[in-house]
Amino acid sequence: YIRNSRSIGSSASVLERSRARTRYKGLQGFLTYNTGGVTTGVFFSGSPDLASQVRHRSFVMAAKTANNLVSGFRKCVDLCNDAAGLRGTYIPFEVEGTTVGFILPSFASHLMEHGDVFKATEAGLQLSSDLATPEARTEAVANVLAGLRDCGLVPGWRDELFPVATSFSAEPALLIERAAASLFGIKAYGVHINGWVRRQDGSRAMWVARRSRTKQTWPGMLDHIVAGGQPHGISPTENVVKECGEEAGVPPALAAAARPAGAVSYECVNTDGGLKRDVMFVYDLELPEGFAPEPQDGEVEEFFLWPVERVMQVVAEGGHYKPNCAIVIIDFLMRHGYVAPEEEGYLELLAGLRQGECS
Repeated sequence: YIRNSRSIGSSASVLERSRARTRYKGLQGFLTYNTGGVTTGVFFSGSPDLASQVRHRSFVMAAKTANNLVSGFRKCVDLCNDAAGLRGTYIPFEVEGTTVGFILPSFASHLMEHGDVFKATEAGLQLSSDLATPEARTEAVANVLAGLRDCGLVPGWRDELFPVATSFSAEPALLIERAAASLFGIKAYGVHINGWVRRQDGSRAMWVARRSRTKQTWPGMLDHIVAGGQPHGISPTENVVKECGEEAGVPPALAAAARPAGAVSYECVNTDGGLKRDVMFVYDLELPEGFAPEPQDGEVEEFFLWPVERVMQVVAEGGHYKPNCAIVIIDFLMRHGYVAPEEEGYLELLAGLRQGECS
């Protein structure tokens, strides 16, 4: 059993790629294994059932490691869903009698200064019924937002339009500037790409980006190889190819190999106090071992390749990754078997990845 001790601890999926070695003399030995760059060991001796003793102690240690990781992952999920129970803080934003967003009363007060565009109601705020078409609404709201931007009330202007709709497949009631999406509490969408590599030894690694330290949001934090908001007028898959080229220099033919892998959703309070109601379309992109992404548009400072086990540890520690990137990575880890159903909190973690309205 000792000579084939690579199987020790294999029931804990977070250690699937660990390498166990033993050094023994008589009935003594020392088992070591490594996961995520952390080496752990257990001394054993004196038992006639040596294999049983080693297996039990390594399983205990593996379980503790798994529980710590899952606990860390749960904290990441909770951070992205910190608006739970706060919906009442915001007032509904309606277009033609349909609620399409939620706005802080303080921001709504600035909008109501433009009475030809926004009207107060008993329930909240609505667009004027005089604005009868999506085009008219888009133009009128854009003019208001431009003025508020000049007053410093809409920071981070992007010159990118997001649709305002009740679901991804619904026709938009209007388009608004991306920087105002959370201020209006609309449903917003994006694409996140897990760029990973299958190494010659069978292990897996993931490309990590460090955001530019001059970015207005989450400067210097870790990120996906590619991620971006979902603008109006193109499909998510088309957006993946576009963003891959613009952010990481991934050729279109290679980017087109990205495979859709579902979505995650969350509802949190944005840094501007607005309500982020986001759905992120998730893609997995297996990249050749010889390919290296390169920063293109100034949004990324550097790229580096980490073993998946190290990515796991860093995500679980918290505070390193941009929050929504962390939960997309957790989704990748669960789908690829790095977190197993036997681990405590598995189902709660799985459900937490889609706490937001996923529609």
